[in-house]
Amino acid sequence: MNQTSRQYLGSLSSEQVMQDSQNLDQLDGFGIARLMNAADATVHEAVKQALPAIGRAIEEIAKRLQSGGRLVYVGAGTSGRLGVLDASECPPTFGVSPDLVTGIIAGGDLALRLAAEGAEDNDFMGQKDLEDFGLTAQDAVVAISASGYAPYCCAALRYARQTGALAIGLSCNSNTRLSREADLAIETHTGPEVLMGSTRLKAGTATKMVLNMLSTGAMVRTGRVYRNLMVDMAATNQKLADRSLRIIGHATGLSPREAEPLLRRAEGRVKTAIVMHLAQADKAQAEEALKKSGGWVARALEELGI
Repeated sequence: MNQTSRQYLGSLSSEQVMQDSQNLDQLDGFGIARLMNAADATVHEAVKQALPAIGRAIEEIAKRLQSGGRLVYVGAGTSGRLGVLDASECPPTFGVSPDLVTGIIAGGDLALRLAAEGAEDNDFMGQKDLEDFGLTAQDAVVAISASGYAPYCCAALRYARQTGALAIGLSCNSNTRLSREADLAIETHTGPEVLMGSTRLKAGTATKMVLNMLSTGAMVRTGRVYRNLMVDMAATNQKLADRSLRIIGHATGLSPREAEPLLRRAEGRVKTAIVMHLAQADKAQAEEALKKSGGWVARALEELGI
């Protein structure tokens, strides 16, 4: 690392010493927990300040998904793991293909379990991993770096822009290098950490909050939610099967016992079951209305005169 890079990293607010935690090593368990809890309370405000950028990102990602594109998270270390985690939750929550939302971590899947911190300095791989993924102009890339420095992430965004993909930078500092590579920058200014420099703490919490908003918001804006219900979920275990019946109940007023045969007639598709009941339609009519509406339940009901 050259002197310029050292100076840049040393100037970041996330790399400073928190004055309130300088006696951290003198505290008992309760004192540590109380201090960390107080620090975490500031994360909400940091994310709140970034809401306009987050909202724009949701809309732009949704446009890409509706046009046949994919959402790709790219990151190193903790940031990469959080991206992979958020991506992995989308198929069971929203019933989407695992290819629609993907997490790529510097150093490959092994880095999910074992530290590969040096991988974030490999700008060559930041581009190559997206090339190997087959990135296209239809896709949206969210590069995640708490510091906003990681060369791997900066290179990924440069390549995304060259490809014509939407390039979003998510960092936890102001005016970062990552932001300068982005079409749209999200910066949550979380400041110094209780444990100096350990950005898996406040910065990691803020990152998780933003990723929750991006993926959930994009799914809402592409018709995968009815009201506030997970109507596109995949019932892959007993808990989720039971949840499917409760979701149908919330949408229709049916009891779980009444919803069960309806869901069978809909061949396990929650959206179809809801439209069938509310519109008093058969399965074919409900599916045709959902197809015409692009998967939006409310619009499908309008199509059927409800």
